Amino acid sequence: MTTSLTTAASSSRSEFGRRFANRELSWLAFNHRVLGQASNPRFPLLERVKFLSIVSSNLDEFFEIRVAGLMQHANAGSTELSLDGLRADEQLRAIDTEVRRLVQAQYSCWQDELVPALAAEGITFVSPAQFTTEDSAWIARYFEDQVLPVLTPLALDQAHPFPWIGNKTLNVLALLGDATAPSSPPIAAIVPVPRVLPRVLLLPGSSRTRSRQVFLTDIIRLHAGALFPGYQLSDTFAFRLTRNSDLYIDEEEAENLLKKIEHELRNRHRGAAVRLEVNQGVPPSVLRKLCTDLNLDPSHVFELPRPLNLLRLMTVYDLVDRPELKFSPHLPAETPALRPPACLFRAIQERDILLHHPYDAYAPVVDFVTQASRDPEVLGIKQTLYRTSGDSPFISALIQAALAGKQVTALVELRARFDEANNIKWARELEEAGVHVVYGVVGLKTHCKCCLVVRREGTKLRRYAHFGTGNYNPKTARLYTDVSLLTCRSDLTAEAAALFNTLTGLGRAPVFHRLLVAPFNLHARVQELIQAETAHAAAGRPARIVVKVNKLVDPVTIDHLYAASSAGVRVDLIVRATCCVQPGVPGLSENIRLRSLVGRFLEHARVLYFENNGDPIIYCGSADWMPRNFFRRFEVMFPVDDPEFRRQLIDDLLEVELLDDENACEIGPDSRTLSKPGSTRKQFCAQTHFSQSAVTRAQREQQRRTAVTSVTP
Repeated sequence: MTTSLTTAASSSRSEFGRRFANRELSWLAFNHRVLGQASNPRFPLLERVKFLSIVSSNLDEFFEIRVAGLMQHANAGSTELSLDGLRADEQLRAIDTEVRRLVQAQYSCWQDELVPALAAEGITFVSPAQFTTEDSAWIARYFEDQVLPVLTPLALDQAHPFPWIGNKTLNVLALLGDATAPSSPPIAAIVPVPRVLPRVLLLPGSSRTRSRQVFLTDIIRLHAGALFPGYQLSDTFAFRLTRNSDLYIDEEEAENLLKKIEHELRNRHRGAAVRLEVNQGVPPSVLRKLCTDLNLDPSHVFELPRPLNLLRLMTVYDLVDRPELKFSPHLPAETPALRPPACLFRAIQERDILLHHPYDAYAPVVDFVTQASRDPEVLGIKQTLYRTSGDSPFISALIQAALAGKQVTALVELRARFDEANNIKWARELEEAGVHVVYGVVGLKTHCKCCLVVRREGTKLRRYAHFGTGNYNPKTARLYTDVSLLTCRSDLTAEAAALFNTLTGLGRAPVFHRLLVAPFNLHARVQELIQAETAHAAAGRPARIVVKVNKLVDPVTIDHLYAASSAGVRVDLIVRATCCVQPGVPGLSENIRLRSLVGRFLEHARVLYFENNGDPIIYCGSADWMPRNFFRRFEVMFPVDDPEFRRQLIDDLLEVELLDDENACEIGPDSRTLSKPGSTRKQFCAQTHFSQSAVTRAQREQQRRTAVTSVTP
């Protein structure tokens, strides 16, 4: 009986694995693709260093959230299985193997490719053994003046309890010898390094063509003996701890969500340890003691070469003033009708406006809110805010509008991960100015990107709306690819008003006919659209699905895509990061093609295309295809009906990304990369095409407006 049950379980897992790729391993495969751009010789050298740093940043969040959650499940003995049929402990073992492979490749890229390439450009990282007399003198003064005063050595002995090590903080482990007892084992101490100190410094004598950097850890290691008079410093090692950083909030029990999140933020750095990164060479006995004190299993230790934490290399990008080693500044195209001092509302009255950022300027989206805040005919503004910049013009505009006596409502999502503190700050500023600040609905994050303006025009009121795929953040709008729609069409703006009423008031079952809104009709409608394509294919009619999202995880949706593929529907998936679809599996997904594009700009737009027997249905919006987006968030996908806009999204976005062979790659079963960018032949880059296409559209629009003006009497 035991054998048959084991065989049945194994067979079941095999079937799960055939249908679904592992979510965590898919995400790690995405980071391998990010790392691939650090090795990309077509990219400027300092941009490659930045991609290398991004891998470390991504891994930090992965351990803080995903690995931390799996460790909790494993420690609790959970038997819950992943989509591909693995327990939490099995996933952790698979993750460990893949992360170690990724980190090894990351350091190989740094040491074998980037360091030599940087040196060839006169950019070097100087180790203590390479210090000149002048270097040593300057470093000694810098340590004495800028570093030593803010360091606090912490002994590790029976008289001193083990100190609390903060999340992702830099620490130096010092091993000390007692001169009075030379045969005694080394004494250990910890030196926490304050975050205020720069991790990379330019050495004196650096110039534009000759840049010499030194890592802060090398400075501290060299002079740490000054912190322990009477002892002999035998060795030092940098280490860094990653902790569980997810927030645990029972909204039903939290009377004041803002205060509860503030409390949890203070506790975030005290979460359970999930990863220890430490320089190679720490004596095994010392490392075991460190793991014991941190309550961390040694299997979660990563012994790494120097420098520890390659994320700090992001600093080098800003330190080194070498424009020729960076991407040329990107200049977005400006739509003529939207350039100041044009009245944006008049332009929207003439026709809807579709923008593809960052190729089309983001300024019209900012102007939409700033002009509304100043326009005496505007009576009210409602806007969702998920993540925004530190000096956000949207916050300033909403405050200005409220101070001018307009009715202003802001839906602030306090729980936007790792932006909670910023959002609390903006929420308080908005409230102090008289803005009605709403924190959403219990149990649901507000992730949709929508702004509604109510304007008096003569004796009537007209609504204007902005729908987007990206956050209201002008800074990330220069780096992320997104789509915006500005409209005053009553069918869309009325439903936008209904959405805001649902978010701010009480509405358990609002009805939306034009917008797809999670958690109400989005998931069901997506399934209907997929099944409709399946029926078209079965009847011999044209059938095709193209999906561009960041993540695709929802099992119900994936199974419907498999059914569509089996019926003959051609399915093209453009998924930047995590995807649990197994493409190209015989008898399951032969007609599904999966690709991922990682380029200069972060692919962030979500666009859905359904052939619909020759009358395409297209939606854009904020939602990825994940259970959380379908059921645990407010999301909005807006329809694109204008024939010109449809052509732009089909022919000049989706089809173009399917042609990219410079930054895109084909993905096969189990997240394997089937084709890699980087062949020697001339390649096609979608993002370069988008930049050129935006300029062409702007020129064409200018010509059209000039022609209209010339024939106007």
